[in-house]
Amino acid sequence: MKPLKLTLSAFGPYADETVIDFTQLGGQGLFLVTGDTGAGKTTIFDGITFALYGETSGGVREASMLRSKYAKPETPTYAEYIFEYKDAVYTVKRSPDYERPKTRGTGMTTQKGEALLTFSDGRAPVTKLKEVNQTVTDLIGLDMKQFTQIAMIAQGDFLRLLHAESKERKKIFSKIFQTQIYRDVQEPVSYTHLTLP
Repeated sequence: MKPLKLTLSAFGPYADETVIDFTQLGGQGLFLVTGDTGAGKTTIFDGITFALYGETSGGVREASMLRSKYAKPETPTYAEYIFEYKDAVYTVKRSPDYERPKTRGTGMTTQKGEALLTFSDGRAPVTKLKEVNQTVTDLIGLDMKQFTQIAMIAQGDFLRLLHAESKERKKIFSKIFQTQIYRDVQEPVSYTHLTLP
């Protein structure tokens, strides 16, 4: 997966719409996000993971905690992530439940969380929360836990992969490198013996 752009609106410490254009980093396969404590590094990881799976990268913050306390009441909260995978471009946009001003009358109302996954090849978009989660998992080949363990290593989370049980590491790497076919070849085959008269 190659990140192209992340847009965060009223998300974490970002009160307004903030755009991170990963294409400015060039075509290298690896880059490092650095900054002072509290600068918003983890929020970038949270934004990507939330857009893809509806959860945060560290599992510490719940989706309901993602709305920026600095945002104006009318500013919508969402994370939109555009990425390339196997020569196709995908856009996933997701918002958590959050309080916003009512469109009629006074007071506040709860804006329900939404998700939208669109495809560059013209396929119909996926719009239901659980279906977006499943489609992303099927597409990338990693569930949220596996994704955060290997694709996005946030502040020491690399240790989680290093300390994972052998079975879990084997499962993760098997999915990444698609080694099932080789495992199938190694499996013993049972034969039925036929005795001819």
